Amino acid sequence: MNTTRDAAAHHILLARLANARALTDQLFEIVKSECLYERPIPERHRIVFYLGHLEAFDWNLLRDRLPGLHPFHKAFDRLFAFGIDPVSGGLPSDQPRDWPSIEEIRRYNHKVRESLAPALEGVPASEVARHNSEPYPSMSVLLNVAIEHRLMHAETFAYMLHQLPLGQKVRPGGAQAVASSASTVTARMVEIPAGLTTLGLPREGGAFGWDNEFEQHCVSVPQFAIDQHKVTNGQYLNFLSEGGYENQSLWTEDGWNWKTHSGITHPVFWKRSGDAWNFRTMFAEIPLPMDWPVYVSHAEASAYARWTGKVLPTEEQWHRAAYSTPEKRERDYPWGAEDPTWQRGNFNFVSWDPAPVNSHPAGASGFGISDVLGNGWEWTSSSFGPLPGFQPFAFYTGYSANFFDRKHFVLKGGSSRTAACMLRRSFRNWFQPHYPYIYAGFRCVSI
Repeated sequence: MNTTRDAAAHHILLARLANARALTDQLFEIVKSECLYERPIPERHRIVFYLGHLEAFDWNLLRDRLPGLHPFHKAFDRLFAFGIDPVSGGLPSDQPRDWPSIEEIRRYNHKVRESLAPALEGVPASEVARHNSEPYPSMSVLLNVAIEHRLMHAETFAYMLHQLPLGQKVRPGGAQAVASSASTVTARMVEIPAGLTTLGLPREGGAFGWDNEFEQHCVSVPQFAIDQHKVTNGQYLNFLSEGGYENQSLWTEDGWNWKTHSGITHPVFWKRSGDAWNFRTMFAEIPLPMDWPVYVSHAEASAYARWTGKVLPTEEQWHRAAYSTPEKRERDYPWGAEDPTWQRGNFNFVSWDPAPVNSHPAGASGFGISDVLGNGWEWTSSSFGPLPGFQPFAFYTGYSANFFDRKHFVLKGGSSRTAACMLRRSFRNWFQPHYPYIYAGFRCVSI
């Protein structure tokens, strides 16, 4: 083992963790202090939970796998351990008085970081952590879990803050005002020939991935055609204007019941303004940008696809359009092997909001599919389930397996608030079909 190389890799991981902490710290500064007990999304915890959750997750993950660490606030370790993902329609009923004070939570967070710092410095990244005498993955794997978990919340917390009223937020320095766009994008479909596509990661390769990303395997995909661009606000407005939300035949039974019961009549990011529509950006309301991708739930995306006589792509179809080429090769990224940069797409926290769907031609796939990574996750028709050879993380058995329930759908790609490290080809996101708050769009397929 090269100890010098191992030490360097370990310090890179610690630097990444520090950067991820700084990023999430800055997010909480957007919320006015008197609003930290608000609940912007009815189905989720109050903001105050997430203030404690990020540190509690790291502490619960690492505490017993590092020398010299002992619990100091077991009640907070439990209180902030897990978020909620209600699939039964029930909503949380807790009140602000049920939560600790902000000062108590900040003291807990400080103690967690203060305790972890020296312990992490002293453990090589390649060392196998142990818990109750059972072997666990290397500290490198555990640190990657801590880093990416935090970066995931940097995104999910952003879309929570997106739903917070504008008067309860503080625009951070450097956040630019967003101009609306009235331009349109020419709709075009691209033929994708039959061929193979590779999903997942090879377990023996040593690259980090979450348990649902393994094992790598190839799938044969028949010929299909797919939208070159994500469906835009302008296209979706036509669906809405022609009665798409009132036509029950376009919706699944579950989708129609959800829409009717919840009073859904338009995308959650849209707001009616007289005879026109506005779009709620993170820090302002602007006239609806017609060439931005529409953000909707899976149920809404499926209804639109049915209205056009098409369907949502499967995970395999999406992969083939994104990473395969006419030369029958596959790429690490849609554009090639180069690392993600801002020229390739709207991702990695560069922007708070979407961009026109044709803004990044340098990020197109080998088949000319635009905007594949960034600018909004893309719904697929594939329910979230295990890949062949799936093995749950021994230290986090429920991370994926708890959601293999046919009540969640796979999303691919990424949004403007997705970290670059999670733009890898094998990364899989998933959400419930009736959840409209995420930065998720779609494109359609015809067979």
